[in-house]
Amino acid sequence: MKQLTKAEEDIMQILWQLNKANVKAIVEEFPEPKPAYNTVSTIVRILESKGFVDYEKKGKGHLYFPLISQQEYSNQSINKLVDNYFQGSFKSMVSFFMKKNDISLNELESVLKEINKKDNE
Repeated sequence: MKQLTKAEEDIMQILWQLNKANVKAIVEEFPEPKPAYNTVSTIVRILESKGFVDYEKKGKGHLYFPLISQQEYSNQSINKLVDNYFQGSFKSMVSFFMKKNDISLNELESVLKEINKKDNE
């Protein structure tokens, strides 16, 4: 799966939230100053060519929808982060964040409980 640029990811976040939308509806979801309609339209077409979105015809326009879930993309992004910066080791990543962000023992225990809960499902 290809990585998204920041602009592409911003649009995907909106599509994941709306499920289906035309370009005008996507533009309306952005905070001020809103991007230009043509800019959003171009990025949506790039997302389509990358296989992240598809569309259905609606009158003279198109309704765009995600082909990949936010969860799928998040999992892929996390795995890529771990592979690229922590040599594939989740342990190294957790250790890094503990050192840099001063995670408390209670927070770490909470993370471990969540991991164990997922392992037991």
